[in-house]
Amino acid sequence: MAEPRIPEEMLGDYARILGEVALTGRRLTRNELEERRALGRAAADAGHQLRALVTMHLVQTREAWPRAAAGNSPAVTDAVLAAVEQAVDAFAEGFERAQRLTVRREEAARREFIDDLLYGRSDLVRLAERATRFGLRLSRAHAVAVASGPEAYTETDAVPRSVEAALLTRFSGRKILLTTKDGRIVCIAPGSQPDVLRYFAKQAHAATDGGQVAVGRPHKGPGGVVHSYDEALEALDLADRMGMEDPVLYASDLMVYPVLTRDRQAMADLVRSELGPLQKARGGAEPLLNTLAVYFDAGCVAAETARRLALSVRALTYRLERIHQLTGSDPSDPMHRYSLQTAVIGARLLDWPDKEL
Repeated sequence: MAEPRIPEEMLGDYARILGEVALTGRRLTRNELEERRALGRAAADAGHQLRALVTMHLVQTREAWPRAAAGNSPAVTDAVLAAVEQAVDAFAEGFERAQRLTVRREEAARREFIDDLLYGRSDLVRLAERATRFGLRLSRAHAVAVASGPEAYTETDAVPRSVEAALLTRFSGRKILLTTKDGRIVCIAPGSQPDVLRYFAKQAHAATDGGQVAVGRPHKGPGGVVHSYDEALEALDLADRMGMEDPVLYASDLMVYPVLTRDRQAMADLVRSELGPLQKARGGAEPLLNTLAVYFDAGCVAAETARRLALSVRALTYRLERIHQLTGSDPSDPMHRYSLQTAVIGARLLDWPDKEL
C-alpha cells in the first residue's frame, strides 16, 4: 500500500528561509528553529514517515536553491548547506520527541490494560473493547502461560525480548500477547491454539536457564484470562510447595490438589492423625516425611527409593518400619497407603510440620 501523500504545508516556509539564507548568509533564528520542531511534531502526530519528510526537504532544497542563489559564491553555498542542516535537524528533533511521547503513552496504556486484564479490575465490557487494540478478542477462550526464572524480568530485558522474537518468528500473524508481570514472563494466546503456549514454554524454559513454566486452562470471556492466569500462578506455587521439578506444569493435570485442600480443616485433621506421631522420632518429622514422599513418588519401589535418598535398602527398610511403629500405618500395605499418601500431600500443601496446624 502506497504511503499517504504528505502535504506541502508540512515543510512550512522552508523555501523562503533558504532563499533568505542564500541572499544574506544568515543562520536560522530561534523562532524559525522552534517552528521547525513544531512542524516535526505535527508530522509525527499525523503518522508520516521521517524518511519521506527528509526526502521532501532535500527535493525542495534542490528546487528552491537555483532560483534564489544562482551563481552564489562558495561561502554562500556553505551557508545554505548549514541552514539545510539546521532546518532538517530541528525538524527531526521535533519529530523524534513526538514519537517518544507517543511510545511512552502507548506503553503506559498497554501496561494499564495488562494490569486490568490480569487482575480483573476493569469493567469487563470496556476491557473487551480495549483488548481489540492489542490483538485479543476476549469473547473467545484464551489460556495463559507464566514462566518464572532465577531473576525478575521486565518487558525491556533481553530474556523476554528473545522469547517474544522467537514467538513472532514462529507464529507470525497469530493473536498473541507477551508481557511481564511481577517479575515473571506471561504469554496470552487463544485457547484453540495450544501449540503457541507449548512453544512459549519451550523457549521460556531455555531462555530462563531452566525456569519453570505453568499453563492455565482455556476460559472464555473477559474474565477468562484472569482465571487462566490465576491457575498458572497456583500451579507454580504448588510446584514450589510440593517440590515438583517438571519444566512445564499444566493446571489441568493438577486439579486434584485444590480438591484435596478445599476442606482445609479436614485435611489438617488427616495430617495430624496420620503423620503427627512422626514428630516423636529422633530429628523430628521431616526426615521420615521426606522418606514417605520419595517412596510414593518412586511407585513404592524400595530399591528406587533408596537410590533417590542415597540410602541402602536396609536403611530404607528400617525407616519404613519406624514409620509403621509410630503411626500404626504400614506404607507397604495397600490398605494403609492411600491414607498415608494423601496425608503426605496434605502436609506439603499445608507446609507441615513447619507451620502448626
